[in-house]
Amino acid sequence: MEFFCYHRDRRNSLALRAELLEAHWSYMDRYAAELIARGPTFAPDGETPTGSVHIVDLPDAAAARAFAFDEPNYQAGAYRDVLLRRWHNVLGRTMWDFPGGRTGGEGYLVLGLGAGQAADLDVTADRDDLIAYGPLLSDDGDAWLGTAALVRAAGPDKARALLTPDRYADVEVHLWTFGGRRA
Repeated sequence: MEFFCYHRDRRNSLALRAELLEAHWSYMDRYAAELIARGPTFAPDGETPTGSVHIVDLPDAAAARAFAFDEPNYQAGAYRDVLLRRWHNVLGRTMWDFPGGRTGGEGYLVLGLGAGQAADLDVTADRDDLIAYGPLLSDDGDAWLGTAALVRAAGPDKARALLTPDRYADVEVHLWTFGGRRA
């Protein structure tokens, strides 16, 4: 089962996150084979971290909750909240399979929180710019709750345009970059 996990930073937690960076990476190393995508989000200044995205394939919801809530930054109080939802990998690949690689253009997390009838279940955009894409689902996988995508785009407005206007209660767009240890 695939899960989308977005840890949102607690205000003024930058020093704590820096202190726990190696512990965070070591924790994620344990899930290397299960990760579909990962990486930090940033404020519009492009430098201040605001959260951390992890899309992971795990056996069940209990394993996903353990993954999200045993994470060292969460345990230490660096995160203010966690969005954890079932997810479906429409592209069928990981971020490491993304043909554009780590460099070239800005990355964004586009998070559409659902309202009513399901939208954007199929990819209509140019797949070359999509790093990860899929619906957010209820715990049982039956109800559509929104859409989450990682995309390379020429600005936040272009990233937001990935989702159908007026089909979401709210759409968030965050600067995002490929995560993990740098080689």
